[in-house]
Amino acid sequence: MQPIPPHLTPSRYPKRAAYDRDTINAILDEALVCTISFTLDNKPFAIPTGFVRHEDKIYIHGSVGSHFIREIEKGLPVCISVTLIDAIVVAKSAFNHSVNYRSVILFGTPEKIEDVPQKTEAFRWLTEKFVPNSWDYLRPIRENEVRKTTVLAFSLDEASAKVRTGMTGDDEDKDLPVWSGIIPLETRRLAPVTEDLSEGIPLPPHLL
Repeated sequence: MQPIPPHLTPSRYPKRAAYDRDTINAILDEALVCTISFTLDNKPFAIPTGFVRHEDKIYIHGSVGSHFIREIEKGLPVCISVTLIDAIVVAKSAFNHSVNYRSVILFGTPEKIEDVPQKTEAFRWLTEKFVPNSWDYLRPIRENEVRKTTVLAFSLDEASAKVRTGMTGDDEDKDLPVWSGIIPLETRRLAPVTEDLSEGIPLPPHLL
């Protein structure tokens, strides 16, 4: 096994880190949004954007006119982060409150996807992640729409996960008559809401 680079090793609670691809992929596949951080002209930027993982890369897209996209497509090094919050951890003291979470950090430089069929596939992967089984139902994407959009890919070669689970670490306060535990959190999809333009159109099976 290759040694873990220092920038992928958490400075706090390093035992919570995970480097196996299954853990990393599961977090990336559940999350819908990542944050892309970079430095430009000595100023820090952090841009949230939708993404999709396919095999050993993640893909983002944006308008060819986007300042953010135009700058990082030049090969600017970035740090990409994803976080899922699973619970609020309520301790017997405010000092020991925490959260249960699953997160991924990755470092890399973008690969610009120029091939139109490959870009179209990336759009399909992203669409299917956000609205599963919808690609074939929708109006087909046009080539001029593909050409108006930039697709950037990032390798997962320099990625690590960090996960916290379980209850509090209240050992020193265990005898206090103060409630402790966790408050589970979840993100879930609710029933679709029809807009006026689609009144009278049946809800397609993939949205039921």
